[in-house]
Parts: sequence; structure tokens; C-alpha cells
Amino acid sequence: MTARVLRAADRPATPWKNGGGVTREIAAHPEGAPLDAFDWRVSLAEVTEDGPFSAFPGVDRTLTVVEGAGMDLMVGGEHHIVDEPYWPHDFPGDLETEGRLLGGPVVNLNVMCRRARTVAAVAVVRGTVRLAAPPGGAALAVALEDGAVLDGTDVELGRYDALLTREETPGVLRTHGWALLITLSAG
Repeated sequence: MTARVLRAADRPATPWKNGGGVTREIAAHPEGAPLDAFDWRVSLAEVTEDGPFSAFPGVDRTLTVVEGAGMDLMVGGEHHIVDEPYWPHDFPGDLETEGRLLGGPVVNLNVMCRRARTVAAVAVVRGTVRLAAPPGGAALAVALEDGAVLDGTDVELGRYDALLTREETPGVLRTHGWALLITLSAG
């Protein structure tokens, strides 16, 4: 299996327009696509203040708290308490969304997919994981804790490092801690 290693240390922080945090993009397709033209995008967000989320018409979102006490999300007028670490929460990006921190800053892992083009399956896993992309899609694994190894290689992942593959032939990722596995298929 050929997998591209995406190191956490190589991701620049992009400050939010509202000043409430920063985003570090892990991967997107097409690579380098602006926010209004991606098919899918995966990022880590460091949230330091309460405030509105950016609107993404036609985009489905999955937010997973990976550090901190969590958030109270008001999505389209409904409360969503997102306070359990490593538990993915889905919501539409076109609804007005506000976030209130429950106990200080958080780090969220965000998956965004353009509804007409891509569907994401997001799972938090531990142990032995088969990493294979669906036909025409991609698979992305993000280590949430140190100690993931791709079998048959010298590739080791630290916290927030990632592996991206477009191959249908499965590779085996062995984690010593939790990892997030994202499978991206054509919509």
C-alpha cells in the first residue's frame, strides 16, 4: 500500500476571521482547493472563544472533540451538546451554527463534504484497522494519540499525524491509542 504521510508539525495555523480560533488543514480534495470549491476537507480547529461557525452551503459536517470539555452547538435553533471526546457529531453546514465552549478551549477534528460530490464515513477506532479507499475515493487515518504504525513499513504516526491513501488494496494500521478513520466515497 502506498500512503502519503501528513505530519502535524507541517500544518500552518490559519486564524479565523472572527478571532475565535485557528484551523490547521490536514487534507482536502482537490488539493489546495479554496473553501468554496473543495469536494472534501479534513482539519483540526483550535477553538478559544464562543462564536458563530462559518456557513458552508451544500456541505455536510462531522465534528469530533479531541481535546477539551466540549461545546454546546446551536445548529439551526437546536442545541447539540458535544461533550464526549472521540464521538463524531454530524450536522449540515448550511444551517446557522453557534458554538459555546463548555469549559475552556477545545480542539475539534472537522470533516466537511460537498453533499453533491462526496460522502464521508467517520469512525473512531483502536487496535488493528484496515485502511483502504473505496473505488474513486480516499481513506484518511488521523492518530489521536501517539503510537500508530503502518504494517510492513517504517511509518509511525505521532499525535495528529495522518495517513492518506487512494488505493483500494487494504493496508493495516496498528494503533496503540485512538485514531479517527475517514472513508470518503463519491456522492
